[in-house]
Amino acid sequence: MKGQPLQPLLRFGIEDADSPVVALAGNPNTGKTTIFNALTGLNQHTGNWPGKTVVQARGKYCYGGQEVILVDLPGTYSLLANSVEEQIARDFIYFGRPDATIVVADATCLERNLNLLLQVVEITPLVILCINLIDEARRKLIKIDFARLAERLGIPVVPASARTGEGLELLKKTVQDMISGKLKPSPKPIIYDGEVEGALHQILPEIKGILGDDATSRWLALRLLEGDETVLEGIQHYLLTDPPARLEEVFV
Repeated sequence: MKGQPLQPLLRFGIEDADSPVVALAGNPNTGKTTIFNALTGLNQHTGNWPGKTVVQARGKYCYGGQEVILVDLPGTYSLLANSVEEQIARDFIYFGRPDATIVVADATCLERNLNLLLQVVEITPLVILCINLIDEARRKLIKIDFARLAERLGIPVVPASARTGEGLELLKKTVQDMISGKLKPSPKPIIYDGEVEGALHQILPEIKGILGDDATSRWLALRLLEGDETVLEGIQHYLLTDPPARLEEVFV
């Protein structure tokens, strides 16, 4: 990468770089914060995201002798940066580069929650889908084929009920397997229409020439095609201390 790389997690107020960092994302009302509380217990604290009035909650838990930092991202329906909350969640997943991201979904309205999941897996393959509220789904006679869903998505799927604690040990084990490299997800890529794919083919070499041959270059190219200037601001703020002079020319 050209320019001097920063320590991006410090920009987000995460100081303990010795422990793996896991992001917790999800739509509002999926039980995401209940899962956060169940995993971290009293070992958590809150503050504000640096430079924002939005509350940041993070905590720690241990599994297999490994301490893990868990960051509860603001509840959002997408990562398109249409609000401060969406931008924080997107920036942390893309620029913060957590060791894993858990996306929490509601088992009783799973399809509605998958939009956010698909946006996350375009940024990083290190994603676990935690389907919460499976006890409520059972009561409503909703059946989900978790194994088939995991196969179709190319990422691990963990059914859970945060209220009862069901599935939380499996969730921690899955996180640990991903952090250690034992588990290597391979999400299915989203292929767009010919015009979009053609435009991506044209600008990807330019992006890789400036930021390096990164696996997230495709996602970045998509955001830039949409005219998302907040991504350019994020590159300059989180990644490079000395951006190349032609950076804005290429990305406009």
